[in-house]
Amino acid sequence: MHETEFWELIDQTREAAGGDPVDHAELLVERLTRLDPETVVDFARHFETRVNRAWRWELWGAAWVLLDGASDDVFDAFRCWLVGRGRKVFEGALHDPEALAELLEDFDPDVDGEGGDLGCAAYDAYEQLTGGPLPELDLPGPPPEPEGTAPPFEDDRALAARFPRLWERFRGLPE
Repeated sequence: MHETEFWELIDQTREAAGGDPVDHAELLVERLTRLDPETVVDFARHFETRVNRAWRWELWGAAWVLLDGASDDVFDAFRCWLVGRGRKVFEGALHDPEALAELLEDFDPDVDGEGGDLGCAAYDAYEQLTGGPLPELDLPGPPPEPEGTAPPFEDDRALAARFPRLWERFRGLPE
């Protein structure tokens, strides 16, 4: 699977799901099970590579602002969700996490940002196709710590100063 095919599959299934992350994951599994197992493994490599690229403190800070907090597990799910938003949003957020203020049409913290099921789609599809687990992807894992400098997670004023556009659009004035 080429990168263009990967992003087309992400976009097609997201649009068909109306942007709902749970429906998106279900449609993605359905579409992946129409492919051969090797192509599903290729898809998984593309997905995991991008999730690993998003292992950055600045993105974690953006997720924290959008979700009003983000534990390790929540940030993992957020990175999967971010890949699911498509190439333009994903690459834009990697370049400048603050750009999410313009790249996202809206954001509902009760629904959006939850992409854990998306992260499992290739694993589920492979198991349905073969009856066995997805093989090792032989990808380098992310470093022990995210790239960059950790934001001041527990300080709303400092977060608002570090992510002013995101804060203004999605959180309002710090108290």
